[in-house]
Amino acid sequence: MATLPPFDYSPMPYAGPSAEEVLALRKEHVSPGIFHYYKKPIMIVEGKGQYLFDETGRRYLDGFGGIVTVSVGHCHPEVVAAANLQNETIQHTTTIYLHPNIALYAQELAAKMPGDLKVCYFVNSGSEANDLAMLMARAYTGNYDAIALRNAYHGGSPTTMALTSHHTWKFNVPHSFGVQHARMPDLYRGPHGKDDPEAGRKYAADVEDLIRFGTSGRVAAFIAESIQGVGGSVVFPDGYLKQAYEHVRAAGGLCIADEVQAGFGRTGTHFWGFETQGVMPDIVTMAKGIGNGCPLAAVVTTPEIAQTLASRIHFNTFGGNPVSMAQGRAVLKVIEKEGLQANSLAVGSFLTDGFRRLAEKHSLIGDVRGLGLMLGVELVKDRTTKEPATAECAAVFERCKELGLLIGKGGLWGNTLRIKPPMCLTPSDAEFMLEVIDEALSSV
Repeated sequence: MATLPPFDYSPMPYAGPSAEEVLALRKEHVSPGIFHYYKKPIMIVEGKGQYLFDETGRRYLDGFGGIVTVSVGHCHPEVVAAANLQNETIQHTTTIYLHPNIALYAQELAAKMPGDLKVCYFVNSGSEANDLAMLMARAYTGNYDAIALRNAYHGGSPTTMALTSHHTWKFNVPHSFGVQHARMPDLYRGPHGKDDPEAGRKYAADVEDLIRFGTSGRVAAFIAESIQGVGGSVVFPDGYLKQAYEHVRAAGGLCIADEVQAGFGRTGTHFWGFETQGVMPDIVTMAKGIGNGCPLAAVVTTPEIAQTLASRIHFNTFGGNPVSMAQGRAVLKVIEKEGLQANSLAVGSFLTDGFRRLAEKHSLIGDVRGLGLMLGVELVKDRTTKEPATAECAAVFERCKELGLLIGKGGLWGNTLRIKPPMCLTPSDAEFMLEVIDEALSSV
């Protein structure tokens, strides 16, 4: 049986309510729409680096980063120290007053952006960020129609739910009016595969067709995750975003890159996911890993587009608050100081090679894909028919937890293992992960 690498840390004693008591309280007092992983829910009470601890003190390797939220490791001492110091100084002052943190962080974040993407708006979640990006695009262009991708996920507010095409997250909201969903450029399941050098152009042609036949011919925006997250870690074919952006801009629209999961060096080769496609968006949204667990998100755009929102007062009570800004600044510093982008590339490549070796052993694995530490392993019952192995994926998922590894799952049929750990993952952790998934696949 696989054994977790040594870790010189002892979790604090836990004296709170039991997992059973917490589950009962949740059922009685918390929204019934909130779901939990695993047949027997796990209760996490402490985190350190790439590891999590339950109430009994058992240690798990976090292979999902709190849904890609923990970028530099749980409770990183420098991030915690920055937040604590700010909490002791002043916790809240709105943007109607000056405070150095928001100005300094905006400068530092803008320095990470290419081109003329230099103006930052700070909000509290990815849903808010994508909401604001759509407002900005519609106000700037004077157009309303938007194009997103099938199987996309952009948030849980009415506006972003309209952009979302993943059926498990979507209610029938009126904001869906005016939103078209283009074919997902999936090289594994789509009509144009990995052996087609023109796949990117062909998938982008569907965006052009939607503009021509599904809208007035004018659009406000095209929004796409740089790598699909909830959709199963789908990486677009080369040239896809470049061609899609050209079609959208010809129709008067802006191009929005959703970097909520792919940003901040996670792909390894680049700091932003859209850079792997060689494109320059008009608006970039980000959340999750930006603050390593605090409620922080951002929209970054050009001065010209940003000026559109100056025609009205823009205000967000908690957006840009000093504590979140301090934590965001600390995260940027840690990513640079500890070389976490390079680590994502090295350890991600090691994992990718390992998963491909497992695919030679286990016929359940239909596809291995991703970049850096944003990986997906799609499971199928039959490699020829590509019938989704949904039940088998759930069984592997459960078995991994029993063996001490927490991962995610996603995709349209819930048949893709999602591997998105904190970027401080070590080669020893990666070896443990591969051993556990190997054992879990063998048990199905």
